[in-house]
Parts: sequence; C-alpha cells; structure tokens
Amino acid sequence: MNKHNTQSAHVLSVNMGYGHARAAYALRDLGEIVSANDYKGIPTKDRELWKKSREIYETISRLKPVPLVGDFVFNIMDEFQEIPEFYPRRDLSKPSLQLRQIYRMIEKQEWGKHLIEQLRKNPIPLITTFFTTAFMADVHGYPGEIYCVTTDADIARHWAPLDPKKSSIKYIAANGRCKERLMLYGVKEKNIYLTGFPLPKELVGGYPDTQLREDLMQRLCQLDPKGIFHARYDKTLKAHFGKTFCQSKPNRKLTTTFSVGGAGAQKRIAVDMMKSLKRRLLKGDIRLALFPGIRKPVANYFKEHAIKLGLKRCLDKNLLIPVYPDRPTYFTAFSSFLRETDLLLTKPSEMSFYTGVGLPVIMAPPIGSQEKFNRVWLQYVGGGVPMMNPKYINEWLFDWIGSGGLARMAWSGYIEAPTHGTYRIEDVVLGRKSEIHPLPHIV
Repeated sequence: MNKHNTQSAHVLSVNMGYGHARAAYALRDLGEIVSANDYKGIPTKDRELWKKSREIYETISRLKPVPLVGDFVFNIMDEFQEIPEFYPRRDLSKPSLQLRQIYRMIEKQEWGKHLIEQLRKNPIPLITTFFTTAFMADVHGYPGEIYCVTTDADIARHWAPLDPKKSSIKYIAANGRCKERLMLYGVKEKNIYLTGFPLPKELVGGYPDTQLREDLMQRLCQLDPKGIFHARYDKTLKAHFGKTFCQSKPNRKLTTTFSVGGAGAQKRIAVDMMKSLKRRLLKGDIRLALFPGIRKPVANYFKEHAIKLGLKRCLDKNLLIPVYPDRPTYFTAFSSFLRETDLLLTKPSEMSFYTGVGLPVIMAPPIGSQEKFNRVWLQYVGGGVPMMNPKYINEWLFDWIGSGGLARMAWSGYIEAPTHGTYRIEDVVLGRKSEIHPLPHIV
C-alpha cells in the first residue's frame, strides 16, 4: 500500500524478472501494486498461463552462459522479440507473431478477464509496466484511462497494440527513442507521454533534487582521487555544488555494487570479481556488494565461493551478499544502498536508467535484443561502458578510477539521462500541470 493510504490509480506489475516490478515499485505512491500473475483470487487457468511464459523465459536466460547450446536456444527465443533496426524510418505497424499469439490468448481464452473485472469496480486510471496487462485492460473493456510504461530504451513491436489506431492505451515513454518507435508501430503521438523511466523517489529526493546532489557530490569525490575530472570541470562543479566541493574526504570506502539479474544468469561474473579483488577486500580497502535480490540459492552460491576464496572474514563487513524475502523489501533496501554506492555493475537492463541519479554503470554482457539497445543508449548519454574481463577487475577498474573516467560517467549520466520520471508520470496520470521542466528529446 502507498504511504498516503490512498488509491489514485491501479498499479499493475508482473513477477517476471525484476524489470517490470522495479518500475512499478517507484510508482507505489499512486496506489497499491497488484501483480497480474500472482494476485489473490487469480483463476487457476490464468496463473498457469503466466507461469508457463515466465518459466520459459527464466530457463532460457539461465542457459545463456552455457557454451554453444545456451546461445543457440536463447537466439531462437530472441528472434521472436527482436527489435528491428530503427533506420531508415518506415512503417513498422504490421503485428508480429508474438503479438498475435498474446491477443489470441486474451480474446479466445479470456486471459486476464477476471483481473480486469475486479479492477473495473473502481474505474480510476490504470497504469501498468507490462504490455500484456495493458492489452488485457483494453480488450476486456476497462472503463478508465489505461497507461503503459515502457521499461527499456527501445521496444519491440509487441509492446504496441494489435490495432494501434483503435486502441485506447496511452504510453509512458522512458526516452525519446521509445516515443519514436511507438509512432513507427502506429501509436498516435497524442497517446504518448515522454517522461523518463520511473526512478525511486528515495533516490531522487524530490524536485529540486537537493538530496541527490549531496549523494552525487560524495560519489564524484570518491571516484576522482587524483582530481583529474575536477580540474577539467572546476567552474561547472563549483557552480553546481558550491565552492566547498570536495574539500573534505569521502566518509566511506569505495563501494561497488553488482546487481544480479532476476534469473541469476550471470552469477559467475561475481565469483570472478571476488577472486580478482580478494587482496583489496582482505585489506579492507573497498566494499563490494552483490545483490541477488530474492534468490536465496544465488546468494548461497556467492557465499560458498567467498568462503572457498578465503574471504569468510569479509562477509557482512565489506563483502555484502544480502537476500530478501520479497520484491518490495528488496527494492527498498537496494534503493537505500544505492545512495552510498559509487559505481554500479549490471547487465544493461532497466537498471541502465539508474545512471540518471549520477551512477556510473559498468555493463555486463546483455541478455536479449532490448538490452543491446539499452547498452547503446547508455553509452550515447555517456553514463556507462561495457565491462572488461571481470577476472582482471582489480586492474582495469582502478585505472578507470585513477583517470577520473568513472567520475565523468557519473556526471554525464546525471546531466543527460532522465531523473524525474516518477514525478512526471504522476502528473500525467493524475491530470495535473507539471512543475518539472519538459524532458528533452534524447534518443
């Protein structure tokens, strides 16, 4: 339930990975979040349809790192959800096979009808972070406004309705490219709102973002120990943060956070990192946090390898491997920890947008077509770079820090990427005039 105990909108999510649920979590002040595939009273038929689609995705994602077989199986699945090249601009409104299958299940098997019938009893705006639930609301005649939040930097055809001209769905675009893509898919421009991805309010700290600036200042001072970045941008930084910028030492150790994806497909990377950073961890020079979210088996995997590597005394001190009972608890703790994080390692998922709070992002290999586009976007705004071999992170990471490169990425992400998406989205859904500046059309 939201903190004001009011229900301004129905907020829908799905428990498939973390991306869609993470976006919904940031919008919880609008209303209680309902998981479309796991709500009280969900019909057995609907639960089974959701379960099959989730199991297929997560199984194939976990197979991805397996040589030969993993790539072969994953590439077959990825072709069904592939995002076509954007240029040259052309009509891309023809429905994909996947989209037709989704609509067939909604119409013929009445998938999601029970959920929409429950929600229509209170026909306030409905906002969802997953395209299928938006289609369910549209097909089953939800009487209120329907909003769908895009959760990547570019999207495939199956995000737009079967017949965009007849659909009543309105879209919340995470960036300019998503808006343009939706228009190529046939969605009317008047039904698209460019807001930015919804980042947690506790990270942003309101508008203006005084709290965020304080967190960013600490991070920039930590990431530029030789003052190379500061020297180049001295006037700009002092104008933004004040003349006392970086006159005192950071109040924490260098903190690196690795966000492990929902399916745990890249957990081997964390083991390679621990091994490479072992000496620094034992000396207490750095703090490494591995976040497997709610996946206890993945957390146990990390702890077992930490002990094998001789890092047992570092656990729960400067080697953190927290695990949580549910997604809301995880998202709350993770957001809090990001305030004291200096750099974020993650695959280029929805976490790419977190560069908007001034976090430099080091990207693990992408999983899926949409993550390849997220990687391009993140590099385009200057907020992140691909990870080098994690077995040698002890070398390349500290070269990047010593050169001021990660401080530059933190600053670029803060300046160039959307930061106040959650506030803009609330203004759109609640129909109020926004006090926040319009989002520039950055593709």
